[in-house]
Amino acid sequence: MGPHPAVAAIRLAVRRVLHDVLTDLTPRPDGRQPLVLVACSGGADSMALASALAFEAPKLGVRAGGITVDHGLQPGSDLRAAEVVTRMTALRLDPAESVAVRVGRDGGPEAAARDARYAALDAAAERLGAVAVLLGHTRDDQAETVLLGLARGSGIRSLSGMPEVSGGPGGPARAAARYRRPFLQIDRQTARKACMVQSLPVWDDPHNMDPAYTRSRLRHEGLPALEKALGKGVVEALARTAQLSRDDADALDAWAAEAETSVRDELGRLECAKLYALPPAVRRRVLRRAVVAAGSPAGSLFARHIEEVDRLITGWRGQGAINLPGRVEAQRQGGRLVIRQG
Repeated sequence: MGPHPAVAAIRLAVRRVLHDVLTDLTPRPDGRQPLVLVACSGGADSMALASALAFEAPKLGVRAGGITVDHGLQPGSDLRAAEVVTRMTALRLDPAESVAVRVGRDGGPEAAARDARYAALDAAAERLGAVAVLLGHTRDDQAETVLLGLARGSGIRSLSGMPEVSGGPGGPARAAARYRRPFLQIDRQTARKACMVQSLPVWDDPHNMDPAYTRSRLRHEGLPALEKALGKGVVEALARTAQLSRDDADALDAWAAEAETSVRDELGRLECAKLYALPPAVRRRVLRRAVVAAGSPAGSLFARHIEEVDRLITGWRGQGAINLPGRVEAQRQGGRLVIRQG
């Protein structure tokens, strides 16, 4: 008799990702097996992922390890992290470590915790020589991310949700494909079921129930209200929207990268007339690329910022410089768009 369908589904998803990692990998000169880590909070999603990695990795000649991040945001968080390490060790993940971080205030509590977590995972992956870090984001998480992007009005890239393969925010360039999300096509209930039938203990983070957090309100109030109004299938539809939006955004980004060289003069300055001739979606991407290249942090740059810069091209009335995040300013001078740090 084979494994329970929920267990089979998560193992298959992890097996596919490990195959992809090995396909992308350059063999180590010392012949040592590559190390893949799982980021494990102790919740149902990440425990299901940890158990699947522990099961599948040895069959493919991969070493499996785990990292849990102690954000220090709750009393006894260090003890909770130590317990997660014990659970990972019981699954025969090696190494199995806890990393404590200090969460700042920039961008709000959720963004600050995320940034601290990715920084810790990046550092652990570099130190341990891991070729990939697996994250337990599910289809439900993807649906929430799409709705949050829609609420921010940040454009099609925001609607594309989380990619299956990515680097961390601000991580090293060589880690562009470090993070893998095997569960984006698997719902949260399947992951929880997989833990239950395997008798895996899970921890439900109280922050996930706290209405002070935007994502928590969306999860427990927003999405249920949408499903009540529109019927079942909202999560699946939002996940499909993410993939379709990602395909469109990737195509537009590639177009903008090619167009950027054609709208610069011999000194590399952006020419307003040539920018004006581009389709708006492509032009705004060219502008965003230029603003980020000038030193504006991508995570702090919103659609409203780019719209202001775009008006220097499409609604020129002699207006002054536009101040942007990262002390970058954009202004129109003699038919050229000048973007630089002040």
